[in-house]
Amino acid sequence: MRLRTLPLSLSGTVMGVCIAGTIVPSLSHGTWLIFLTTALLQVLSNLSNELGDTLHGTDTQDRQGIHYSIQDGEMTIKEMKYLIAATALLCCISGLAMIWSSFGTVVAVEPLLLLLLGAAAIWAAMHYTLGKNPYGYRGLGDLFVFIFFGIVSCCGACYLCAHQAGLGTVLKASIMPACSIGLFSIGVLNVNNIRDAATDVATRVTTAIRLGGRGARIYHTFLIGTGWALMIIYSLINIPGASGLRWIYAITLPLYLLHLKGVWKLEGRALDPMLPMLVMSTFAFSILGGLGLLLHFF
Repeated sequence: MRLRTLPLSLSGTVMGVCIAGTIVPSLSHGTWLIFLTTALLQVLSNLSNELGDTLHGTDTQDRQGIHYSIQDGEMTIKEMKYLIAATALLCCISGLAMIWSSFGTVVAVEPLLLLLLGAAAIWAAMHYTLGKNPYGYRGLGDLFVFIFFGIVSCCGACYLCAHQAGLGTVLKASIMPACSIGLFSIGVLNVNNIRDAATDVATRVTTAIRLGGRGARIYHTFLIGTGWALMIIYSLINIPGASGLRWIYAITLPLYLLHLKGVWKLEGRALDPMLPMLVMSTFAFSILGGLGLLLHFF
């Protein structure tokens, strides 16, 4: 289930829920369902990715990353399909409960639109590498990661908790942090693709393959730098006063710099530690950024 990816998927929702806490006086008692649904979607994505890479012949013994269950013979393809179906069902149940908890119904306009968005999230989680024409094999993974790990995750969580304040208010308060988390999330995918470029080139197209090793690292630096710039601008524009609380997330900056140094220096399998480093740095960034907002306003 690649549990080390879960903190990244939760980063956007943590930030979104914290931002919602600065908009409305109290959060729904069902806020925990947002985190549960997010984690289940990430697990669904991970399982589907493994099956898709196996069926397309991408995961071979030459792969630079860690090995997974089908590749090592611990699960059969049929067993994985059953597990994916069960996880998708859990996503639907948790998502319905999440929307019901927020709105008290699922038959009004807003809940129905969110149900459609949830269906899109399930489709995106399953079709990065799974299916006849997966978008991850056409170099579109970066775009989908930005949308679902950044915009949908952060703005969606904020809206579920503070929808009574209006969509405009929610977007104004959350869109820039959402973009930051989205860019860092693309960075995780990009490091993965840089590491696996030598074996991926036979079966798929990724941004790292298109740009080449040096170009992909320049792109990576752009992702991290822009993500930080957006959050700094957000802090200056949207958080009044001179309180140092709004800068708590700056504690994580050395981790990002160390990560960038590693990405530029390392190759192949040696890049693997840079993945969890960026995941945990982004998770800490979201927690501290959200906590800084809550402490500043309250």
